[in-house]
Amino acid sequence: MRLLFDQNLSHGLVRLLADVFPGSIHVREVGLKTADDLVIWEYAKQNGLMIVSKDSDFRQKSFLYGPPPKVIWIK
Repeated sequence: MRLLFDQNLSHGLVRLLADVFPGSIHVREVGLKTADDLVIWEYAKQNGLMIVSKDSDFRQKSFLYGPPPKVIWIK
């Protein structure tokens, strides 16, 4: 399982969790730091990533659009 960390989470999580979730990335690593949520959603969908975010908007999108991508919402 590869994770895509949203801008509201530390980019350091990629390094800290690399042994458990190899291949995970942060939005800033792929030029999406200031991208709209739908752009991030589509990027995750096209690249087989799960979105990890504190943003409840992604949670709502998961109800509206369904997976993929799956969303891990940190409340």
